Amino acid sequence: MNFTRWSARLPGTQRRTAARGTEGSVPAARGEYEQQPEPLPDEVPALEDFSVREIIGRLPGLVALVHGSEHRIAYVNDAYAAAFGPRPTGATVADVCPEAHELGLLPLMDQVLRSGKPRTVKSRKTQDGGSYTVTCLPVDSPRFDGGAVLVHAADVTDHAEAAERLRASERRHRETAVTLQRSLLPQELEQPDDLRIAATYQPGGTDAAVGGDWYDVITLGAGRTALVIGDVMGRGVRAAAVMGQLRTAVRAYARLDLPPHEVLQLLDGLAAEIDASQIATCVYAVHDPNEGKLVYASAGHLPILVRDEDGTVRRAEDPTGPPLGTGGWLHTSGTIALPPGSTAVLYTDGLVERRREDIDEGVAALERALSGALGTPQVVCDRLLRSLGVTAEHDDDVAVLVVQHPARKGADAELFHNAALELLGGVEAAPRARAFASGVLSSWRFPVELRDLGVLATSELVANSLKHGTPPMRLRLRRTDRRLIIEVTDGDDHLPRRRKAETEDEAGRGISIIATIASSWGSRRTPGGGKAVWCEFALPD
Repeated sequence: MNFTRWSARLPGTQRRTAARGTEGSVPAARGEYEQQPEPLPDEVPALEDFSVREIIGRLPGLVALVHGSEHRIAYVNDAYAAAFGPRPTGATVADVCPEAHELGLLPLMDQVLRSGKPRTVKSRKTQDGGSYTVTCLPVDSPRFDGGAVLVHAADVTDHAEAAERLRASERRHRETAVTLQRSLLPQELEQPDDLRIAATYQPGGTDAAVGGDWYDVITLGAGRTALVIGDVMGRGVRAAAVMGQLRTAVRAYARLDLPPHEVLQLLDGLAAEIDASQIATCVYAVHDPNEGKLVYASAGHLPILVRDEDGTVRRAEDPTGPPLGTGGWLHTSGTIALPPGSTAVLYTDGLVERRREDIDEGVAALERALSGALGTPQVVCDRLLRSLGVTAEHDDDVAVLVVQHPARKGADAELFHNAALELLGGVEAAPRARAFASGVLSSWRFPVELRDLGVLATSELVANSLKHGTPPMRLRLRRTDRRLIIEVTDGDDHLPRRRKAETEDEAGRGISIIATIASSWGSRRTPGGGKAVWCEFALPD
């Protein structure tokens, strides 16, 4: 245990001492007023002048020396004794040091004796609540048969408690963000007549901050459905709060029944006002069962995928614009077919993005998984998550929206019918439309009361279009398993509004009549100019 001797005499000491004694080296006048430096000692205390036991005994760290395969105690310093109590020399660690069991030191010391290399364990806890970081160092000395181990422990209880408080705070923050996020998502998805829809949201693992992923399904009337998915590029409560505001705004804009690109245009300006530092991506798509396609617009979001009935997967291509909140961009709408028997998937980047991997590879992996994904929309959701390796400890949150357009056959198909009539000519189109509606509704075996209401609604919608619209005009009737839809389109883009007609007025009551007798009604502008005015009747159970 003795340290090797070494000389503490500093090189050049004799020369400096001699130089200080040389007369005339400093001018006399200057020497009278300038304090002369103290002469340096010829030697400084050597390390061997200190006792190793004294040095180690006064260390604030806990030190113990054990030897042999049984780890018999040779020495413990005062700090060790103060922390765990005195330990008798010659006793084995296993017998008299319960802290060694609590800290897992016995196998660690065995490893040090076998390998001759130091080992460290960090922030291990004892039963009294203390935390220690322990390093075991091999000691090579002929005095100890079987080798020896120097154990040094540092009390890191304060640091461990501070770290635990920080982790607890982060857990509370994450739980708050997850709770807020889930409360802002739809508690129950709307289920349109013509589609089957399921969605799932999974927050990131405990080490990942919760983001602002969201989805929504909005029934627009006349059988049309809006599908939305988005991702706020941020983390925590702030991102969830921005997400909630964007989702609310999307629902409000959707009620205007605007084309997808116009909805995103409005949302883009709002996103910048909500929080200029938070950028979001979004896809807004509208399904019209009469057309069998999705009309969509994308603000920096990943492409919609559609699986056809034969397993072929198609990817929605451009147009896509920059994320919401960037401004200065005119969004445009695109289309992708969604025929009966097909499945569309909308998703956020957490599903396909992986570190050190191009995101296109993730989208390609999703395409492969989707091609073989059969079953209900919820089953498809679950299969996609498993196929892409999304677990409870995933490093990002994930939202997936699966939309199926079922191919109906047999008795189920009998509940869904379409009929249309081109309204040609002038005022004579009105009686033709009434006769057409009466015949169709009778063939669909509706009750007399509902058939009469349907004919009345058809008469009012057609009369309104003949008076205020322009050709081409068209009447469309549609029935589902839940409702009757009547819609009239024409070439004029001025939307009707409900107004109160005075007693002496001979017109202006058509829309009021529609609003009174129908379950709901509405109007929208159609692509390329023109408008559509529609109403719905709920079918009796």
